[in-house]
Amino acid sequence: MMAAYRCPVCDYVYDEAKGAAREGFPAGTPWQNIPQDWCCPDCGVREKVDFEPIGAHS
Repeated sequence: MMAAYRCPVCDYVYDEAKGAAREGFPAGTPWQNIPQDWCCPDCGVREKVDFEPIGAHS
């Protein structure tokens, strides 16, 4: 089951199923494998800990 997480400032969404290629995270990279000090790639304001889970999907 894949999940997605949203930045509370700019609404950037990290979707585990899609990954974030420009950030070096291939599709299927689980949220727990994203470094703790990773910041939002769009606004740079929020860190991983601030992202909000927005649901799971298959």
